[in-house]
Amino acid sequence: MDKKEIERLKEKLVAERERIAESMRRFASELDFGDDTDHGEEEADEAEETANFLSVKQSQDKRLEQIDSALERIKNGTFGACAECGKSIEKEILNIDPESLLCKSCKMKERKR
Repeated sequence: MDKKEIERLKEKLVAERERIAESMRRFASELDFGDDTDHGEEEADEAEETANFLSVKQSQDKRLEQIDSALERIKNGTFGACAECGKSIEKEILNIDPESLLCKSCKMKERKR
């Protein structure tokens, strides 16, 4: 993979990281319920919203970790190498999932487990 392709994927990762972070900031700011929860239904709704937020946050935090890991691999020159077998990850996989750690062959082996 040439430097131009790696730079394009880096820009894609950075943009996705910024999009996720902004989305989470907006989502968190919408959860400000105030102090006027005096009805049982309101409290139940707020508890449900909080649970939903925490679920989404956990998922998005994991995605941010994967993106940060990919950016670190770009920085240290190991981006595009399969973490399992060491071979190059196919361009088609990196174009779809630039934070991918596995080549197509190793992904297939992992799914069979």
